[in-house]
Amino acid sequence: MGGNILAEKTIAFAIRIVKCCKELQTVKNEYIMSKQLLRSGTSIGANAHEGFYAQSRADFISKLSVSLKEASETSYWITILYRTDYILEPLYNSLKADIDEIIRIIISTIKTSKKNAE
Repeated sequence: MGGNILAEKTIAFAIRIVKCCKELQTVKNEYIMSKQLLRSGTSIGANAHEGFYAQSRADFISKLSVSLKEASETSYWITILYRTDYILEPLYNSLKADIDEIIRIIISTIKTSKKNAE
């Protein structure tokens, strides 16, 4: 269902996260939270992409479930970075909107896959 859309959105988001983390490290000298954000923010797409080549529907759902957990963690780090004044409100709002959309797509894809399995 949302394979291509999810793939494109997670790649675009990962690129934004890489650029954001690069700026956090070079401009703000923030390394700890930015590394957490980099890890979780790029892992969303990596796990979703693994799911596209899953060996079974259960494996696909499992990979997307991991992707969902990473997306949730990413949302957390974005909020922490905003509330500690490392990122400004416009960037926060933009990243938050993107991650919320990705989360909705992943949840919808998991639900559809589970429904089709019945």
